[in-house]
Amino acid sequence: MIPFTNFESRMVALPINNIDTDQIIPARFLKTTSKQGLDQQLFNDWRYDAQGNPNPDFILNQPQSQGAQVLLAGDNFGCGSSREHAPWALTQWGFRAVISTSFADIFKQNALKNSLLPIVVPAEVHAELFAAGPRAIVKIDLPNQTLTTPSGRAVPFPVDGFSKHCLVNGVDELGYILQLEPEIAAFEAHHQPSINVLA
Repeated sequence: MIPFTNFESRMVALPINNIDTDQIIPARFLKTTSKQGLDQQLFNDWRYDAQGNPNPDFILNQPQSQGAQVLLAGDNFGCGSSREHAPWALTQWGFRAVISTSFADIFKQNALKNSLLPIVVPAEVHAELFAAGPRAIVKIDLPNQTLTTPSGRAVPFPVDGFSKHCLVNGVDELGYILQLEPEIAAFEAHHQPSINVLA
């Protein structure tokens, strides 16, 4: 994993509540175990028509969305079935963060494990961001856990300490354990294994 650095970006606004994982990446695309190419199926059924042609009305197909790294979504984003392909598709497209008023728990955990930062904001901040327009810039500071709105308002957001450590240091759960290898080796060197003798 690459360490998660502070950044600023335009937002892609998708003002739809209860976007589930099957809308993020339809089940028929889940056969692969590779992340590569999943950006092409992101929001597939909204993004393309029945003939497979891009829908010009869908936000990801519009020029102002290109290069944006923040998805501004409606409430309860990522609900539905558990599938790690959902954050895979989002990060492959180029998103580094999703902003909402709430996230489904399993999606949130899958996102954090895949360098996609789910940012929960209050309803009034959410509304302010949607009103800001397609060219508005937000700034994301993970170490300080703040989102700076286009108006310059610094809004704190929650993230658990373990996930924050892994994101900032660019390690997954296994990488975190490997970082502790010297401490583990020192413990093992001084630990006398107990021998259980059966009577």
